[in-house]
Amino acid sequence: MERRLVWNKRPSAFLKKQLKRISLDSILNAENVESSILDELFKALKNPERYSSDRYKKNNDGSFRSFETHSFRVSYKFTEKEVRVLRIRHVKQEPKEF
Repeated sequence: MERRLVWNKRPSAFLKKQLKRISLDSILNAENVESSILDELFKALKNPERYSSDRYKKNNDGSFRSFETHSFRVSYKFTEKEVRVLRIRHVKQEPKEF
């Protein structure tokens, strides 16, 4: 069975807002950021352990992972059935443990 990609509401809304902001300067840059984030997430679908454990997750059992691309940090959790996007933030934002 193949995993599916699931988005929580907060990271989805954050990404849409950031892409809109970036597109005010350059639509091409916004498309590149979106494409890069989605490409990395699709790689995580195929191999969820590809990225390192999320160091900001308390009591991480190894299923919470993260990666950075275009100055955005994407955190996700994987199970046998899904890869769930939990958080997207700009790397300059103060990280908060969750």
